[in-house]
Amino acid sequence: MSEPELTYEGRPLPRPRDEVVDQGLGFDIETLLNRRRALRFLGLGAAGAVLTACGTSPTSSTSSSATSNEIPDETAGPYPGDGSNGPDVLEQSGVVRSDLRTSFGTGSGTAEGVPMTLELVIADLAKGGSPFAGVAVYVWHCNRAGQYSLYSQGIENENYLRGVQLADTSGRVRFTSVFPACYDGRWPHIHFEVYPDQASITDSAKAIATSQVALPQNVCETVYAESGYEQSQPNLKKVSLSSDNVFGDDSGARQLATVTGDVKSGYTVTLNVGVDTTTTPSAGAPPNGGPPPSR
Repeated sequence: MSEPELTYEGRPLPRPRDEVVDQGLGFDIETLLNRRRALRFLGLGAAGAVLTACGTSPTSSTSSSATSNEIPDETAGPYPGDGSNGPDVLEQSGVVRSDLRTSFGTGSGTAEGVPMTLELVIADLAKGGSPFAGVAVYVWHCNRAGQYSLYSQGIENENYLRGVQLADTSGRVRFTSVFPACYDGRWPHIHFEVYPDQASITDSAKAIATSQVALPQNVCETVYAESGYEQSQPNLKKVSLSSDNVFGDDSGARQLATVTGDVKSGYTVTLNVGVDTTTTPSAGAPPNGGPPPSR
């Protein structure tokens, strides 16, 4: 008598001898898309739940399931400003703030561009996906010209578009900023690091997650038609989520933000971020193909 076919959510397992979390990238992506469709059908907002990339089987452990939801570790890039590659904005008084558009301390510059609110909802996967209240989230990104404060020529003394917020009881942090550019060689993105608490931010080695937010193509195309973003239009045409050297392994499946709004009133960019403190962060050195230091 033949053994019954093993399935998960009605689909045959490609690797029936392995756990659900080990069925391969294609199976995981299909599961993720099915979950997203279900959430839309139920009317749940993107911030209402942490999307599950692949669920648990009767033999799966809680830690295996949590790992499948974890935000991918990514490079901090060449311009982190966290002390790991030159300047350290996290040592400066005033870095804990919600409005990132202006420099603080000795800086005096202001970043112009289409208004953007960034909301990250941090989940503690080691505790079943509960809100990760109290963690410190450091965010940074380029301006509308594709330049990074602290590093790019002419704005080495500015520190705008960088800042830290502490997650509230729902695990949420919210920043006011401007929509970043698309510079040559990278898909439009926002960097972030998660630290266990505010006291830890002065040591980049204490980050419990380092990743990036991918921005949707249709929104980018609309924003880049606006004044000040002219160079982003040709740059965007030369890259895709699948070819990007950071998001390309899965086309940003767990990093692609949900975006609402318009260019006049501004956009709200939202991403659920699963952090698993039982795994070892693996973010490494800057990727090949990053922008030159002048950018």
